[in-house]
Amino acid sequence: MGERSVAQRQLVVLEDDIQGGEATETLRFAFDGTEYEIDLNDKNAAKLRQAFTFYVDHARKVGSSGRRAASSRGRTTSTGVDNRAVRAWAASNGVELSTRGRIPAAVIERYRAAGN
Repeated sequence: MGERSVAQRQLVVLEDDIQGGEATETLRFAFDGTEYEIDLNDKNAAKLRQAFTFYVDHARKVGSSGRRAASSRGRTTSTGVDNRAVRAWAASNGVELSTRGRIPAAVIERYRAAGN
């Protein structure tokens, strides 16, 4: 029975909730006390992250939805980048950046413009 159940598993393909077609990731966010998930392709995910970046850069972080903060594990944050990777890139490219705290949006933009 074990082999059969493995063979019967189906591949899940996400569909972009904006344009249709294949989505590459599911993004989760909260607004006005309600949590949301949306499946998006790379282009639409980048647009959503860009739209949120301005507000996130001016906001206060209040929690991590019951889990450790993603940045403490080296994963992407709400800005869509790994803070550790941005700090390493900044250090290797002569960009002055504190070792703690929020990374300025201008630095994240430069990081992305460099192809990261």
